[in-house]
Amino acid sequence: MREIVLDTETTGLSPANGDRVVEIGCIELIDHLPTGEEFHAYINPERDMPTPAFEVHGLSQEFLSGHPVFSAVAEDFLAFIGNDPLIIHNASFDLGFLNAELAACKRAEIPESRAIDTLILARNKFPGAQASLDALCRRFGIDLSAREKHGALLDSHLLAEVYLELIGGRQHGLGLASDAAVAAVTDGEKHTASAGDEKEAGAHAPSARPPRPHAPSAGELAAHKEMLALLETPLWNQ
Repeated sequence: MREIVLDTETTGLSPANGDRVVEIGCIELIDHLPTGEEFHAYINPERDMPTPAFEVHGLSQEFLSGHPVFSAVAEDFLAFIGNDPLIIHNASFDLGFLNAELAACKRAEIPESRAIDTLILARNKFPGAQASLDALCRRFGIDLSAREKHGALLDSHLLAEVYLELIGGRQHGLGLASDAAVAAVTDGEKHTASAGDEKEAGAHAPSARPPRPHAPSAGELAAHKEMLALLETPLWNQ
């Protein structure tokens, strides 16, 4: 199963206020584990960088001005994510920005139904607890030493580890065959038994065990009668 862990960095909190995407980071998971395949792009937002946003991710207007605009990377980005599920922390935020950028360059939006929102997973798993990415990393003992600033690709790697813990930890599915796998094995065994070597069908059949005697012996009956004679007022005589 292929999934894409995705994160963005932006110039602010709302595309409706003119804020733009400045970084996209994606990593590929197969069966919930990273494959090493990544997509990463810095993006020129064609506007200034507000101080609060710069303090979060450290991406300056000067640095970003040397990188392509969103429309120039959109094709590669969409090709990388394909039609696979997207693992996103607070999906409405990232998809709101990405869909605003896609709409601006006349591309189809990404439906929110594709997202697996780890913020929702965390709130359901730990009601009332802090559910930020930092808080979840601390909860699960995930190393945050490299995270001096927010970064889309770095945060995607952290989120992949958090996601694995949220769905069951590093032993997720360990030693447990899925229903489909069990069914496949069972069907295969049935097919083998029906299609091949009927002549050996009874060769390894277990022999029937002789029935155990359950009737009392004469000695047991006599002992039982003597025991009954000791009862002064048995219920069955009242």
